[in-house]
Amino acid sequence: MRRIRTRMGALGVALTAVVPLSLTAPATAAPAADTTVEEGRLAQAAPREILRRSGFDVWEREFALGLARVTSYPEARRYVADEGRALWRRAVDRAQGRGPGGGDLSRDDDRPLYWARLGMTKELGQWRPEFDLTEARRNALLGSLERSSRGQDSIELPAGKGVLRIVVTGFDPFQLDADARRSNPSGAAALALDGTTVRTASGKPARIETAVFPVRWADFAAGTVERTLLPHFRRGPRQADLFTTVSQGRPGQFDVERTNGAWRGGYPDNARASRTELVPIPAGVPTVRPQPQWTTTSLPYARIVAAGTGPYPVVDHTAVTEIPAGGGAPVDRPDGPTPGSTARAGGGGDYLSNEIAYRATLLRDAVRPAIPGGHLHTPVLEFGPGNTDPAHGKVTDPVFVRNRIAITGQVRAVVTVAASEAVAETAAEAAEARTTARK
Repeated sequence: MRRIRTRMGALGVALTAVVPLSLTAPATAAPAADTTVEEGRLAQAAPREILRRSGFDVWEREFALGLARVTSYPEARRYVADEGRALWRRAVDRAQGRGPGGGDLSRDDDRPLYWARLGMTKELGQWRPEFDLTEARRNALLGSLERSSRGQDSIELPAGKGVLRIVVTGFDPFQLDADARRSNPSGAAALALDGTTVRTASGKPARIETAVFPVRWADFAAGTVERTLLPHFRRGPRQADLFTTVSQGRPGQFDVERTNGAWRGGYPDNARASRTELVPIPAGVPTVRPQPQWTTTSLPYARIVAAGTGPYPVVDHTAVTEIPAGGGAPVDRPDGPTPGSTARAGGGGDYLSNEIAYRATLLRDAVRPAIPGGHLHTPVLEFGPGNTDPAHGKVTDPVFVRNRIAITGQVRAVVTVAASEAVAETAAEAAEARTTARK
C-alpha cells in the first residue's frame, strides 16, 4: 500500500514493488443493486473457503437471524454494536490462541474478520424490518458495525504511571480484484497485538491496543482516523504515550517512513473508488492551520533501524515526491522535501497508508506534539513458490503462514524498541527536571 502513484512512470515501479502478483484482475460481475462492491466479492470461491476453514462462515447467518428478531431502532443499535464487538473479540481471541480454532486455517490469519464483516454489512444493508428504518438510520447502524467490528471503539488504555500506553493500527486486505486470497500483515499484527503487554528494556510494561481501518477513500475523508485516535491523543490519565500506524509496503523489508505527504494519488480503493486531491481534513477536529504539505515521524527511527528486530531489514525511508517551490513538474527527492514544496507522495506513496500516517501525525501536531508516533510499512506478504496464480492457487500455504507470523513478530519487536526508547526519554527528562530543580 505504499508507493502507488498516478504518474505513469512511477506507477509501473510502484505496482511492481507493492504487488508481487499479477494485477490482471479476473472478470468480475457488477454487484447486486443492494450490495456494495466489497460485499459483491463474497460470492467468489476464495472468500467462501477462507470463511469456512476458519469457522467464520456462521457470522453472516447468525447475524441475520438476530436481526430478524429486532423490533425497534434502539434495539437495533444495541444489537449491531454488540455483534460488531463480538466479531472483533472473536477475531482477536482466535489470533491469540484463545477459544476454538474453528477450522484448519492458521489462527494468525486476518482475512476471516474482513470477509465475515462484509457478510454482516450485506445482511444489514438488505434488512427490511417491520418498523420504519430510514436511510440515515441504516447508515448509522452500518457505521456502528464498521467501528465496533474493527476495534475502533474498544481501545481501552490503562491508567497509571506504571505502564506505557501504545496504540497500533492496521488495514484490511486490499487489491482484491487482482487476487481475492490476499491477506494484510498489518491487520494480522493488529489482531495479534490487541490487548497484549510487552516488556520494555527498563522492565516497564507497555500495553498495546489496536484497531483496523478500511481501504476506502471515503471513510478517511469522513474522519474515521481522527474519530478513532483523538480520544487517546488528548491529555488525560489514559492518554497514549506512543502510536504507530502500520500497513503493507515493499517486498522483503520494513520501512519507517520519515515524511508523510498531503496528497491523494487516486489509485482505486477496495470500493473501486478513486480520489486525486489534497487530503481533506474533516470539520470539527483539531488540526494545524494552514494545512501543511508535510508531516514527519517522531518515532525513534535510528534506534529501530539499528535494533535488529527480526529477519527482515528495517530501513529509515526518507524519499518523497514533490513539486518544488516555483516549479511545475513533480520531482523525486531521496532525502525528503525541500522548503516550500507541494506534496505529491510521502515516503509511503500517495495511497491510504501515506494518508493514515499524514492524518495521525497531523492530529498529533495539533493535540500533543511531543508524543512519539509515525508509520511503519511491513514487507509484502507473499505466497509460496507455485502458489502465485490467483485463478488456481490455494488460499494458504506454509510459506505464506510462515511469512505472516514472522512479519507480525517483527512488528511486535519494533513496537517494543520504540516503547523502550520512549521510557528512556521520559526517564532522562525527569532526571533533568530534578537536576534543574536542585540548582
